[in-house]
Amino acid sequence: MKIGVKSAVCALLAMSAVVVSASAASAAIVCSEGACWHVARPNAYIGRPGIIVHPDGWRWGPGERYVWREHPGRGFWRGGVWVVF
Repeated sequence: MKIGVKSAVCALLAMSAVVVSASAASAAIVCSEGACWHVARPNAYIGRPGIIVHPDGWRWGPGERYVWREHPGRGFWRGGVWVVF
């Protein structure tokens, strides 16, 4: 193969790897009892009573009252206390 073709193929493969890795990342905003926080694995929260999962770019409306309460690890806020699961 000529060097120009090899370079083009390598560039295409590199771009494909970046696109695949970027689309594989998922994040979400989870809310419980008026507290919201970011999560890396939203599937762990789906179906849990009292917990609402929103897409990552979600914003609450003007009449809604939420607070950001970020916390490391998996869990949720209940009664102002972080409950680990």
